[in-house]
Amino acid sequence: MYKSIAVAAALLASVAAITPAHAVDEINIGPGLTYAGAPLGLRGVDPVAFVERGTQATGDAGHAAVHDGVAYYFTSAANKAAFEKNPGRYVPQNGGFCTYGVAVGKKFDGDPRYAEVIDGKLYVFLNEAIFKKFQEDRAGTIAKAEGNWPKIRHTAAGAL
Repeated sequence: MYKSIAVAAALLASVAAITPAHAVDEINIGPGLTYAGAPLGLRGVDPVAFVERGTQATGDAGHAAVHDGVAYYFTSAANKAAFEKNPGRYVPQNGGFCTYGVAVGKKFDGDPRYAEVIDGKLYVFLNEAIFKKFQEDRAGTIAKAEGNWPKIRHTAAGAL
C-alpha cells in the first residue's frame, strides 16, 4: 500500500513539474522566481509607466502583481492597481518575445531597452539592430507577428 502511495505521489509531482514548463515558453520571463513566487516578466520594467508615459522605469518588488503566472514590478501602488484592473492593456504583445522574431516565426528574447508603444500596445525587440529593422516596416512586421503568434504561442522556443 505504501509503495502505491509513493508511486502516485511521484507521478503527481512529475505532472505538476511539467505544467509550469509549458506556460513558461508562452511568456518571455527571466530565470528564477520573484518573492511573489512567479518568474519576472519584462525584466522588471513597469509596464504601466511604459505604456502610459513612455517611461522605461524599473519597478519595485514591493509593488508586484502576478498575471498569467508571471510577476510584473511597478514603480507605485497606483501603477500596480491600474495593471490589476486591466492587465491586457499593459502586458507586452507576443508574450513579451521579440515582435520581429515572432513575425519570422521565432521566439527571440524581448529586451525592454528596445521597445515601442504603438496604438497603446507594447512591443519589445531582441536588440538595437532588430529594433531598427522593425522601424523600416512597423505595420508589416506587426501584422506578420499577429498572424504568427497564434501558430507559435504554444510551441517551445527551441522547437521553432
